[in-house]
Amino acid sequence: MSDSTASWYTLRWTDDAVMMLDQRQLPEQEIYLALTSVEDIAVAIEDLVVRGAPAIGCAAAMGIARAAVTSDASTVGALLADLDRAKERLAKTRPTAVNLFWALERMAALWTSTAQGGNVEVIRSTLVREAQTIHDDDIEICRGIGRVGLDVVPEGGRILTHCNAGGLATAGYGTALGVVRAAAEAGRNIRVLADETRPYLQGARLTAWELARDKVPVTVITDNMAGHMMATGEVDLVVVGADRIAANGDVANKIGTYGVAVLAHAHNIPFYVAAPVSTLDFQTPTGDGIPIEERSRDEVAILGNRTLVPPGVAVRHPAFDITPARLVSGIITERGLCRAPYETTLSLAAR
Repeated sequence: MSDSTASWYTLRWTDDAVMMLDQRQLPEQEIYLALTSVEDIAVAIEDLVVRGAPAIGCAAAMGIARAAVTSDASTVGALLADLDRAKERLAKTRPTAVNLFWALERMAALWTSTAQGGNVEVIRSTLVREAQTIHDDDIEICRGIGRVGLDVVPEGGRILTHCNAGGLATAGYGTALGVVRAAAEAGRNIRVLADETRPYLQGARLTAWELARDKVPVTVITDNMAGHMMATGEVDLVVVGADRIAANGDVANKIGTYGVAVLAHAHNIPFYVAAPVSTLDFQTPTGDGIPIEERSRDEVAILGNRTLVPPGVAVRHPAFDITPARLVSGIITERGLCRAPYETTLSLAAR
């Protein structure tokens, strides 16, 4: 299965670089990039070499660790200044994914406490270990999400997904696809319908690639086929990931998720969100307060080498939308399945 010992990996720390599978090249090519600087890692996050909230958090932690080991600072004060600059740069990369900020704050708290000892090399080594711990813990957290999610997947279940919330979106194993993988490992005869996920086609390119590698039956559909598949009885449940979950259970996820949730509600199909506790944002009361990233025109207007939209025609490209909590049947975390009222159950899960 897709963890740190599989035949492929999302990202990995080495002494010389952070290695990342370039997800822009999938499924045609499996190319790993060696990223040696904070700027390299920040650009990789912005350009979707690595994507998915948990994986972005891991990448940010490794970016801080790279800043620590590449800094030529000889004093604690100078090193902390370099780390502050690295944190500021990484924080600007993807505003919606809350795991990014969770990881940066976790690393900052550690370098602040370690700095009291006054040893530059201790700070460096501590941050490297913490980045690796965040990565390794994420794989186990995703496996925990998968175990919890088994309760909602029936034998022979037909699962609709949107975007990619698999090993490629995490350190390994996945959130929504963690539920899928756990069901497959348990011997349930499941099948997956993967929305293609315009405009970046993460479902078609990435989810299908992962599941095909794991020999889990998967069929790709265009985004506008989901309602038809539900109406004709071909979907038993929907499982998606999340980039941020507000305190009331409103969910930010890849654009198009809201539409899938509305369709599921109209057809009385359970709609589940799978996400680690680190994706919960208790500082944001409702989805109205979640920042929505606007990405470039070209990701919509150009497909491969073809221009789809006439020059001069405006394009909107919000990368995420908000699914209100009332449409969510349950939120699957590594600490249990949360149901409404989410203000209470999510708070309990986070303790």
